[in-house]
Amino acid sequence: MFSDPEKNVKQFGLREGMNVADLGAGSGYYSMYASKIVGVNGKVFAVEIQQEVLYTLKKEAERANISNIEIIWGDVEKPGGTKLKDDSMDAVILSNILFQTEDRNQLVKETKRILKVDGKVLLVDWSDSFNSMGPIDDHVVKEHKAKELFEKFGFVFKQNIEAGSHHYGMIFSKE
Repeated sequence: MFSDPEKNVKQFGLREGMNVADLGAGSGYYSMYASKIVGVNGKVFAVEIQQEVLYTLKKEAERANISNIEIIWGDVEKPGGTKLKDDSMDAVILSNILFQTEDRNQLVKETKRILKVDGKVLLVDWSDSFNSMGPIDDHVVKEHKAKELFEKFGFVFKQNIEAGSHHYGMIFSKE
């Protein structure tokens, strides 16, 4: 029913040694799985605006003895709000964030700013409202609209991924 972060990350093609930003990291499921793949020579930057959620993610990473996740309190909807350097990330994960983002254009601009040339983006979001499950209908960003949004800022669509029955998944690259 729900999207499976481990399955989605496996389809993304991360490799040992990569630097990955998980924007709007939330509970950190994507950060945790990505950290295993990038290994000790890579790093995952979990950026989230809700401090209490970051505290929980930090404690979970410590409990699991994961040391390659850096916790960042930041606002992905502000220029420089991720606190990451320009062209510093090999990959960016955006999961279940479009539907709750007010300034989607700025989110995509910030993603582009931090991503290296030839870096890639994994976008996973709700495909519909599904009544009491998921976002309310007028907050859902349909798949074709999400694709248009990223292409408007120069991203190149690479492929769809299987993200579950209630989500869509796409991979883009920064050319």
